[in-house]
Amino acid sequence: MKNTTLLLVLILSFLSCKKDEIKPIIVPKIEKKPEYRYGYKIENFKVIQDTIKSGESFGAILDRHHVYYPKINKIASSIKDVFDVRRVRAGKPYTILASKDSLEEAKVFIYKDNKIKATVVDFSDSIIKAHTYLQPIKTIERIVEGKIYSNFSNSMDSLHLSANLMYEIADIYAWTLDFYKLQKGDTFKLIFEEKYIKDSLFAGYGKVKAAYFKHNGVDLYAFRFIADSVQGIPEYYNEKGDMLRSQFLKSPIKFQYRISSRYNLKRRIAYYGNRIKPHRGTDFAANIGTEILATASGTVIKSERRGGNGNYVKIKHNNTYSTQYLHMKKRKVKKGQYVKQGDVIGWVGMTGNTGGPHVCYRFWKNGREVDPFKQKLPAAEPLKKSLKPKYLEFIKTLKYQLDYKQLEVPEPKIITKEIVQN
Repeated sequence: MKNTTLLLVLILSFLSCKKDEIKPIIVPKIEKKPEYRYGYKIENFKVIQDTIKSGESFGAILDRHHVYYPKINKIASSIKDVFDVRRVRAGKPYTILASKDSLEEAKVFIYKDNKIKATVVDFSDSIIKAHTYLQPIKTIERIVEGKIYSNFSNSMDSLHLSANLMYEIADIYAWTLDFYKLQKGDTFKLIFEEKYIKDSLFAGYGKVKAAYFKHNGVDLYAFRFIADSVQGIPEYYNEKGDMLRSQFLKSPIKFQYRISSRYNLKRRIAYYGNRIKPHRGTDFAANIGTEILATASGTVIKSERRGGNGNYVKIKHNNTYSTQYLHMKKRKVKKGQYVKQGDVIGWVGMTGNTGGPHVCYRFWKNGREVDPFKQKLPAAEPLKKSLKPKYLEFIKTLKYQLDYKQLEVPEPKIITKEIVQN
């Protein structure tokens, strides 16, 4: 009994000591930062996100969210200079910020034009407002290089670069490089911008600052430069300051074509019983429906369907040059219409005398049909001599980036990622 009492006293004493030693742990209260979207404090609203359905109108969406006529008409009328509510398109996402009460009446309508741009319509009070909201964008400069193993498209795919960038590069080199002729072993290097929302959401490409192709042992450089600071229109020049753009495109088809028949005055044509019949055009074979481009700016002097030509368009560029485009599936331009270089004037077809889908491209100089690939065609306006020193200094770093380790490319790959701009 005595021992039991002693043990109890010791336990109570120990517990008493431990209680004094234990100090309460104070956990600091962490205040949650309020979330803002499109300039609104989200916790103040019920957020409803949806996509515009086929046949659904701006009015129908607001009506479903307890905004009724004639208020809808008043909203549409008040914001028509900023946002035409009739132009909402099926498939576009939108966000409704609604009241948090039981009615859940819409207060703000946000129409997402694209990943970067949205139109915000605020009708939460008597003053109805609409404005364009642009997401904060981070621009990253990237440098990629690759080697052609089959074609340019596959090489770009291997770099996980989209067709939009591929077409941009094709546009830059449209006057100097036939992408169909790129060969296995040719190399390229590109310096361009990518845009991101919140560091991770890809929002498209920015400027292509510079590019390089080594084709058939020839170096083909392209540097973006604004020569006219007043107009601010960028052009692409080579390492010597010569403009890449010339008066005529090399092809009326932008991409994915093959030359099935060249200008040949002694050619035998199977369609005419293998007889010798001069072929005064160049045939660009492509899929039916492929866009046909005007190779230079000018006025449409013929747009009609006639005999073996099928649907065709003829453009007068100046007193010296005209071009003609035959066998179209459909024509897009009319006689008397002015078109700019690169405009779509029709689509590849098989109208008239033809054995397969293609556009027969005919080139006229001083009233005679000639082979465009054997003509010394006029170039666009060159860089002014006074600007050349400034240009050469401007491209110095870009050219170093293109030349650095240029040919050491075992496989297409991303070389680096640098220069972050907010």
